[in-house]
Amino acid sequence: MTLTLPQMPVLWGIAGVFAILVTASIVVFAMTKARPERDHGELKARISSWWVMVTVLAVAIVLSPLVSVAFLGFISFLALKEYFSLIPTRRADRRVLFWAYLAIPIQFYWVGVEWYGMFIIFVPVYMFLFLPLAMLMTGQTEGFLRAAGSLHWGLMTMVFAIGHAAYLLALPEEGNPAAGGAGLLLFLIFLTQFNDVAQYFWGKLFGRHKVIPSVSPNKTVEGLVGGIATTTLLAWLVAPHLTPLVSWEAPVAGLIIGFAGFVGDVTISALKRDLGVKDSGTLIPGHGGILDRIDSLTFTAPLFFHYIYYMHY
Repeated sequence: MTLTLPQMPVLWGIAGVFAILVTASIVVFAMTKARPERDHGELKARISSWWVMVTVLAVAIVLSPLVSVAFLGFISFLALKEYFSLIPTRRADRRVLFWAYLAIPIQFYWVGVEWYGMFIIFVPVYMFLFLPLAMLMTGQTEGFLRAAGSLHWGLMTMVFAIGHAAYLLALPEEGNPAAGGAGLLLFLIFLTQFNDVAQYFWGKLFGRHKVIPSVSPNKTVEGLVGGIATTTLLAWLVAPHLTPLVSWEAPVAGLIIGFAGFVGDVTISALKRDLGVKDSGTLIPGHGGILDRIDSLTFTAPLFFHYIYYMHY
């Protein structure tokens, strides 16, 4: 993987994201002035956190693909660490957790050296086989199945799935001459996060019918449909500038990201309900933890990656 600056469409895309943030900040400021009696603290915290997150991601993309891969690897580490802090783990498996953490730099190393064959099998095959062996060496069989399942699900979700976002940067440049891997990554992350906001907006505006009330009471059919429709339209508009997707492929990508983002969101919600927690952490003011912010990406990243890989590589 070479150290190359992102192409101009990517820089314009980043500038567009900052323009949206500036607009959102102005709107929140106006709301605060217009209705000072209302508490806008959480909304302000969310906007402030978005400024930090977008700036860090933008700097990583502008610096180089290797920096971006390292950044996503760090996000994967934080997510897995947060996950392990939430789930019940056996005392005997403390050393096994070390091997799970070690899988992160190894998995992202395959991305850095562009070894797709090893990247695609390392976690689902080699770690799947190795971790039970490491667990057996402790000699404890009580709770073995639950512990093994929890470890593997965490690795698949926080490491393998997120790793697909990083591998967009390792795809051959000729597959996307317009904007390269950085354009694909920006397209994926922007649409994934925008889809979350759009589903929330349409749900608040028109939401009447609950989708899965036992898992996520605030999710509505109207919000889901409105969010997916908006994301699909945006994908059709943005794809020519950041991706190789043609006119009919771009809306399909929008549909995939829109629906997969919803599934990722409610899946992590189900996890938190099972564990009896509201947020996965407190690292990001106004948003909760890392898992609260990348929940949708755990589903959109692998599905979008394989869609673009199948269609153009």
